Formats: sequence, C-alpha cells, structure tokens
Amino acid sequence: MQIETATPEDIPIVSEFLGEIEAYYGGAAVPGDPTQVRAALFGDRPAATVLLARDGGEVVGMASYTYLWPAAGADMSLYLKELFVREGARRRGVARAFMAALRDIAAEAGCSRVEWTADTDNPTALEFYAAFGAERRAGKVFYRWEQ
Repeated sequence: MQIETATPEDIPIVSEFLGEIEAYYGGAAVPGDPTQVRAALFGDRPAATVLLARDGGEVVGMASYTYLWPAAGADMSLYLKELFVREGARRRGVARAFMAALRDIAAEAGCSRVEWTADTDNPTALEFYAAFGAERRAGKVFYRWEQ
C-alpha cells in the first residue's frame, strides 16, 4: 500500500470518495462536484491537501488535511479534516498508514501538533484513536454555522 498526495488527475476519485463519505454519515451518495474539488484542492488558494491510499491499482482510502495557525504560540498545527477507508479495506492498516504519514508531514512542516475531531457516536473511530495513543481532549465545544 502507498500513501500519495492527490493530483489533478485524481479529481474523479476524490469526487467519488466525497459521495461515499456523505453516504457514510447518512447523506445522499452523490459524488462531489469535480469543479469544486478542483478549486478547493488545486485552485489559487488551496483549502486542503488530500492523501490517497493505493493498494495495487485500487484507491482504498482518503484523508484530507490543512494547516492551522496559531497552534501554540506562533506554531502551526496540522488539522486532519477527514479520514475515510472503504469498507472492504478496513482493518488492514490503511488508517494507521494515514496517521503515520500525517505525523511525518506535520513534522516536516514544523507543526507542533496534529489535531482532529471524531464523532462521539463512532465508537470504532474513538477506539482506533485511543489505541493509536491519541489523547482525547476535554474542555472544547464544537460549533458550526451553516452558510
């Protein structure tokens, strides 16, 4: 398995994954708009970077991240927004490979930490992150404005 940064040629598979992620969270399994994916990832102001896990010729997982500033003092942090592994590839080390790659990317970028959120009603994810050695943080409340 290889973890690689998505390129413009990967827009169709990233769009497909966005539909799978929506379906996983109870929404419609509609692929992401390729024009929006191109603008978000490869436009003038990229909003995120996407990593793809490839097992042979098959893409089995996707992770997206961005950088946040400030983290601690003037440090940056790497923020993992989404980590998704296709059902048939789960429990084969894909998520662990993503987390290792993200930690390396953060270190190379000079980040002081890697941060993410997980849904409290996703015990599989919570168990994975705990087993991975991540510390669950208390004291913050997540907010959202819909636009």
